[in-house]
Amino acid sequence: MTTTPAAFQRCISPECGQTYDLSQVLVACPKCGDLLDIAYDWDRCAPPKTWKDIEANWAKRTNPLNFSGVWRFRSLFPYATDEQIVTLGEGQTLLQQTDHVGKFVGLDAGKLHLQYEGMNPSGSFKDNGMTAAFTHARMVGAKRAACASTGNTSASLAMYCSVTRLMKAVIFIGTGKISYGKLSQALDYGALTLQIAGDFDDAMARVKEVSKDMGIYLVNSVNPFRLEGQKSVMFRVLEALQWEPPDWIVVPGGNLGNSSAFGKAFVELKDLGLISRIPRLAVINASGADTLDQLYNNHDVRWNDGYFPRETIGDYYKKMDEEQRKASTLASAIEINRPVNLHKCLRALNDCDGVVRQVSDQEIMDAKSQVGGGGMGCEPASAASVAGAKILREQGIIAPSDRVVCILTGHLLKDPNATVAYHTTDQETFNDVLGSRGVKRATFANRAVAVKNDMDDIVQAIQLYG
Repeated sequence: MTTTPAAFQRCISPECGQTYDLSQVLVACPKCGDLLDIAYDWDRCAPPKTWKDIEANWAKRTNPLNFSGVWRFRSLFPYATDEQIVTLGEGQTLLQQTDHVGKFVGLDAGKLHLQYEGMNPSGSFKDNGMTAAFTHARMVGAKRAACASTGNTSASLAMYCSVTRLMKAVIFIGTGKISYGKLSQALDYGALTLQIAGDFDDAMARVKEVSKDMGIYLVNSVNPFRLEGQKSVMFRVLEALQWEPPDWIVVPGGNLGNSSAFGKAFVELKDLGLISRIPRLAVINASGADTLDQLYNNHDVRWNDGYFPRETIGDYYKKMDEEQRKASTLASAIEINRPVNLHKCLRALNDCDGVVRQVSDQEIMDAKSQVGGGGMGCEPASAASVAGAKILREQGIIAPSDRVVCILTGHLLKDPNATVAYHTTDQETFNDVLGSRGVKRATFANRAVAVKNDMDDIVQAIQLYG
């Protein structure tokens, strides 16, 4: 296999720091068991000296790699040759400035931006990382690729397998823990879908075991190549802001892959001299899946140069198991109790002077309605970023004059049931979908108006409500 010799895998633990060749398929350090980074000897690479080098790629966008919103930044994660890269045109996403949502959050005019990753081919941010992991899978000759999923990862993996025909997708989902909008994609794209008795954390444990035993390539975000692709979300944010970092990046916290990738991206960009400052990072948990918030804010778990309190984390997980606590939130994409990238996220929070908050399903759904009212419909998990920004603004941590970027991770149609239930006039539907999760009201509902099949009634309704 031909690889870029200046790129390698490295354990994130400072006590270990073991390095491995790119040809090895690893999801943890074989020596100590901690997570791995993709690292670069930049002196032996050819990183961009200025952003104009990146802009030059867009001028040559008839090349599919330059058209991709991920791979046109490939000089910032140079682990594959151009011939090895697999792209489906991912990353054609939008940074939209919105005063409508900004007013809801409490920001001054012109200060809130929504990074809409729902515009990716499979409808979520996962394509940014999947193209990177899939490329490495191709490099090592994988024939099957697997993931545990709450929905978006499975849709993305199934899509890349289906379009390219390079390998077969094997997907693990938990019972009743996936929205039909996402499950329909995996099924329609021909993936082998295994529904196990349990939740995402159970599915994650099983897929790791099966992948190891059967030699199947694992594409969950514990895979370090996934996070290299997800760095590109921040590159596109900077590109849209004319390379000026915002004051805040606010992101939903599920498996913590995005927050980890974003922190790594900004540290590398600063080290390369491409940015002069690193924005602050806010990671927002759903209240029903608040492991990071509990550990960070109530147990004082910090990165501490890599010497974080592992025993505290282990004790917390043990207590969760003893109490049989399961994650439960409408925001199914972040319904995760044991985030696999916790250690990397702690590092990102340290590097980005970060904060962690949790928001209720009520706050998520209200924020989601405001995002939709601004014309950028998203799935519930995405709206956690907006709900979190609102709380941080109310607490005075975000200033009204700060430039804030909230990440919208998935498309509205990923989970249409929650949207319809919020706006419905059918109380039974509301109670079944939302009320059972603690949502008591639809403050910003846009309910359909029932009218007779009569012109006078229709005209009257339009005059009254339109």
